[in-house]
Amino acid sequence: MEPSKIVMRYVDGRIVKGFTNDFSPNKTLFHVRPVDSAAMDKGVEISLRQLKAVFFVRDFSGDPSHDESNEFSGVQPPSGRKVEVTFFDEEVLVGTTLGYDPGRPGFFITPADPQSNNLRVFVVSAAMRKFRFL
Repeated sequence: MEPSKIVMRYVDGRIVKGFTNDFSPNKTLFHVRPVDSAAMDKGVEISLRQLKAVFFVRDFSGDPSHDESNEFSGVQPPSGRKVEVTFFDEEVLVGTTLGYDPGRPGFFITPADPQSNNLRVFVVSAAMRKFRFL
């Protein structure tokens, strides 16, 4: 399996970019090989409790000139339920989800903007201030 490119956003504001082979929404721990570190076999162990979200990205640099939209495109109907998440730091994420369950550690969102560098985002439930279906 090819490693996934991820950007981890910590609750304290830190951002770490790296690769993972073992992320699972049902586990509270996974491993990351940070981009800026020497090659490691398994990587560093990460606990979801420290994170705000895990962004699965197309590339690490993204497009700094792209203004992320929270509007759904009319071109392709979204799959899943439309949702809006507000984090404790007031960042708002809009997209769709197939599996929100408030009793789980988190859930995946596919961003509303089809041009987003984020393919999907794992939102850590404990980092949310507000959740609502649109």
